Amino acid sequence: MTSDVPSPWDVIVVPFPYTERLAEKRRPALVVSSHALAEEGFLWVAMITGAGKPMRAGDIPVLDLAAASLPGPSMIRTSKIATIEPARVLRVIGSLAATERDAVARNIADFLAEAT
Repeated sequence: MTSDVPSPWDVIVVPFPYTERLAEKRRPALVVSSHALAEEGFLWVAMITGAGKPMRAGDIPVLDLAAASLPGPSMIRTSKIATIEPARVLRVIGSLAATERDAVARNIADFLAEAT
């Protein structure tokens, strides 16, 4: 794996796909997959959106905006995960604070548990 591949919990800027139409929007996202998946040529990323939007199941507020390098109140939308290639990452801007990672991992695990 090369050093230019983002690490788990990095906050990145990426063209994130819409779910309701064939389009993308450049936005921040959180890398929620492991180095092992990156070695296969893929990243799982969770959408980051402004905190002013209505809350959905699985949303996690970002409390440490400085660590994540986000300009304003934001939340991680764990119900919106995309698979992208590392080459689609425009840049790494920050990292999710360690204190917030458990909540994100728990919410993703809860969504997966419902599928089994």
